[in-house]
Amino acid sequence: MTAMTDSDVSRADTRTPQIVYALFLGGIVTANITLLIGVIIAYVYRKDAAPWLQQHYRYLIRTFWIGALYFCAVFALSVFVLGAILWPLLAVWLGVRCVLGFIAVRRDQPPARPGSWLW
Repeated sequence: MTAMTDSDVSRADTRTPQIVYALFLGGIVTANITLLIGVIIAYVYRKDAAPWLQQHYRYLIRTFWIGALYFCAVFALSVFVLGAILWPLLAVWLGVRCVLGFIAVRRDQPPARPGSWLW
């Protein structure tokens, strides 16, 4: 099967990354269970997507792995008081990335900076 072009993208094609963004946001309250489901979906759908949607899947996959790295760092710092301050910041980071990505999908645009470690 060949990859889709930008002109082949329909509303149904943009629904999957929107669902994955919602699953990532749900990970904030589900102890990251939905994050794991979301990243699996992103890996499955990324190859056959239009190029700009492939960038969203890349952004989502990077969000998962960067978040995992940040999670490990914050977990290690939880021994100190600093960890307690960083947990809410990690949730805000995830929320901002997901909302910005979701808005970009709704506007039929790629994420602003898919290679970014912050937003």
